[in-house]
Amino acid sequence: MEESANNINWSEYFARIHSVCPWSQAYWVKQKIHISKWNREQNIVELDGYVARVWIHAQASGKQLCNIHHRLNATRPHEEWLYSHPCYGGHSTPVPVLIQQDRTILERARNAI
Repeated sequence: MEESANNINWSEYFARIHSVCPWSQAYWVKQKIHISKWNREQNIVELDGYVARVWIHAQASGKQLCNIHHRLNATRPHEEWLYSHPCYGGHSTPVPVLIQQDRTILERARNAI
């Protein structure tokens, strides 16, 4: 799975999820979404100008991602953490990921819809 994580067409993915996340494609085009490889919770960096960071956690199960996401939402209140795993189908990401987002920007975008 690690090799396939490097070959993802993120532009295609963000275009595909437009109906559930209409702002993601525009932010991707503006280079405001950063893709990074997960390297433990202690190595999380601030968003620093990005509205979101997609952390590829290639070996994680859906349950592991869920547990990490709950922990991060509890300890990093200025951000909102989501997760996605291909096992869930639908609009899921093609690889297991954690998604770090700026809570203020996300809430503003949600309120605009």
